[in-house]
Amino acid sequence: MENNLKVYKSDKFDVADTTGLSLFLFPNSIAIFAKDKNQANIAIHLYVDLDKENLDALLISDQFLRLDLPTKVFLHQLEFSLVPGVLYSPGKEDTYLSFVGKLNENNFYFANPLDSNNIQLVSFLSEKTKKSLEARFSDLSFFHGATSFLSYLFKERFNLIGQEILVCVLDNYFYAAAFTDQELSVFNIFEIQTKEDLLKYVSILISQLNFDKNHVRISVFGASNQHEITDEWGMAYFHHFRVKTPHSNQNYSHGFKHLKSGGLFETYWQFD
Repeated sequence: MENNLKVYKSDKFDVADTTGLSLFLFPNSIAIFAKDKNQANIAIHLYVDLDKENLDALLISDQFLRLDLPTKVFLHQLEFSLVPGVLYSPGKEDTYLSFVGKLNENNFYFANPLDSNNIQLVSFLSEKTKKSLEARFSDLSFFHGATSFLSYLFKERFNLIGQEILVCVLDNYFYAAAFTDQELSVFNIFEIQTKEDLLKYVSILISQLNFDKNHVRISVFGASNQHEITDEWGMAYFHHFRVKTPHSNQNYSHGFKHLKSGGLFETYWQFD
């Protein structure tokens, strides 16, 4: 696994300063953020071309995951559901998720409130994965990976125009959110093999929502370089297209060269 590991750390990194972890399980990669007592990031381990099936081995081998510290687990599970807060009922998560596909048995369901509890993001992880994590960490909390991107969009909503499509690229997938008059209209995840896939799905959203192609604004965050998505490419198809860097709510100790060049959205913004 060492060949899959990229390490970013403070110039003054000391593992003894680690007081908490944020563990991000992406579809095809795993990132571990080590945080100090002030919640500043002091080191990051990024494993590429790995997924949660490799988690058990990492729990044994990774320097940070061997520590029993308060840990936030962000799972980019492809199956999820957004439920209006007024309709959400705890304990009914499997019912909400039944609309997105057939579920296996022995799952642990959870929900994360967003937008001042107006929306609940419902998802799950397998009991097997949960038990593996519980065997290592005594203080765990679970979040769907999309909470970071969505929480950012809700914070920025009053800077949006009447027709907005916002995209966050991660591994070979991207989240797509559409806002109409600053209200969330659509949120979904799509697979991306080439940048033409993004073009296809964004065009479908524009058509479904009856957006004006000459007016709608498309913003792309995340690992856009991985798929050669640029302002110049997007402007060939849309009048208002931009590749953006999100505002940051993450603090770092001195160092971390080349970290943000990787385009990982969570290096800038994490759900808190």
